[in-house]
Formats: sequence, structure tokens, C-alpha cells
Amino acid sequence: MTETRGVAVVTGASSGIGAATARRLAADGYRVVCAARRLDRIEALADELGGIAVRCDVTDPAQVAELAERAGGETTLLINNAGGALGLEPVAEADLDAWQRMYATNVLGAAAVTKALLPTLIDNAGQVIFVTSVAADGGYEGGAGYCGAKAAERSLVQTLRLELYDRPVRIAEVSPGMVHTDEFSLTRFGGDQQRADAVYAGVPDPLTAEDIADCIGWVATRPAHVNIDRMTVRPRAQAAQHKIFRA
Repeated sequence: MTETRGVAVVTGASSGIGAATARRLAADGYRVVCAARRLDRIEALADELGGIAVRCDVTDPAQVAELAERAGGETTLLINNAGGALGLEPVAEADLDAWQRMYATNVLGAAAVTKALLPTLIDNAGQVIFVTSVAADGGYEGGAGYCGAKAAERSLVQTLRLELYDRPVRIAEVSPGMVHTDEFSLTRFGGDQQRADAVYAGVPDPLTAEDIADCIGWVATRPAHVNIDRMTVRPRAQAAQHKIFRA
């Protein structure tokens, strides 16, 4: 019989890494709260998993408060996954509105959801896992907005761990490299399928959403005294952010 581990909240659960993580955590014994803006998708996922669907735009304070209320007092795990990249323009041509949206979702949204759920997570000796990116490791051409947002999210992770060092809550980070999902690059390029496909062209076996969900599930289920500060996960073809083998 699968061990019951309490309630896990997964933001950005409507697709990609978020949906895969919700499935993995349900299999690991969590009751999963699937949170995202697209209610039809998370309702279908929650029905599949026997979980709860909560419409939540992490940049909306009222929806974040409702998410915390619906999650309830048995929450032991938060996966801050909502976010994403927009655009690939050089700084000289930057779409600063897109930069603000990336900061709002990847950083402020993660901070807001964490703040709302943190008292319950501390009471339950729980855990927060942030899904960041190797983009936080350093800049690349066209990536200033996204790299900056993910670096700020990493700073949030590091600071939170220091501030809560004497409290019974674990703060972890999973930092993926190249992951091929249906929507990440498509969203980044405003629905341009050709540009989205070019990101992965010739790359043998990029990571999948399930690969990252597997890592998140492993981090989440370590013994209570074990904290995985940061796990960096890349496909074998990606030796570094700028070093990718293409056949």
C-alpha cells in the first residue's frame, strides 16, 4: 500500500513539468492540489489523480489566498513550478513588458505562494521545492530577461533557506537544463512552431517532463533530515548552457 504523505500543491500543473510532477507525487502517496490558470486542464488532471483543482494565477493575490485555503492544513509539500520564458530578443530590442511578466510569475508568484503556504508547511515539517533553470547559472544571448528572473528566483531559494535554518521545513531547488515539452518553447516564441522546434533540432534525447518529475519526486521523498539544496539536471547532449551536441 502506498504511504500517505499529506497534501502536495503543484503550481503550473496544467501541462509539462507541472502535470508530470502532479502525476508522480500522486503515485508517491500525496493528495495533489493541481493549481494553474487553465481550469479545464487541471480539472481533468485532478479527476485522474483523485486530487483537487484550483484555478490560480500566481500573480493574483486573491487567487493565491484561495489556493492556500483550499489546500488546507494537511499541506506538506509545495512545488513552485509556475513561470516560463517569453522572447529571445537582445537587450537592445528587449520587450520590457515581457520581462515584467516573467519576473511577476517566476519570482513574485513563487514568493507569494510560498508566503501563503509557509505557516502550514512549517507546522507540518514540510518542504518547498522551486523549479528554477540552468538559465539562473549565467546569461546567454537573448536570455537576459529569463536568466535574470530565474537568477532572482534562485536568490529567493537561497535566502529562504537561511532565514528558516532553525525551523522544521526544507527548502530545495531543482534546476533543469534542456527539457522538451509541448509548450515551453512554443510559449516563448509566441506560438511560432518553427522557432520552437528549432530549439531542439538535432539534439538527441533532450529531457522530458517526466525526467524532471522523477527528480522532484526523489527530492520530495528524502528522509526529513535530508535537504537537497540544488539538483541540476541536463540531458547528456547538453554539457553546459552553451555547449549542446546536435547531430
